[in-house]
Amino acid sequence: MTDTVLKIDYNELPVTDMAAAKAFYAKAFGWTFLDYGPAYAAFENAGIDGGLRLEDKPFPTGALILLRAEDIIDAERRVEAAGGSITLREDYPGGRRFLFTDPSGNQLGIYSEHGKYG
Repeated sequence: MTDTVLKIDYNELPVTDMAAAKAFYAKAFGWTFLDYGPAYAAFENAGIDGGLRLEDKPFPTGALILLRAEDIIDAERRVEAAGGSITLREDYPGGRRFLFTDPSGNQLGIYSEHGKYG
């Protein structure tokens, strides 16, 4: 079964200091966190699911918008057929995802809880 419409499902914020970021968002907005190791913390109570992703330096495009797909291979084909460029494919605990740029250079991602690349 393929997705007819991929919807925004998740939002990642790149951070350079995980502890400081968690303290900020908890104090400013009341968010709570579920840690997935030292480099990732999912946030809750934010209106849309998302996470803080540890980076070595500020991420040039800011937040990473993620769409969810049942069939990630079909989603890859659709992105490329529409003129997007896949920049990264990776497995993560619980699934796999790919990042891509649109024709304007915006970076987004699509993830699936089904299978692994590797």
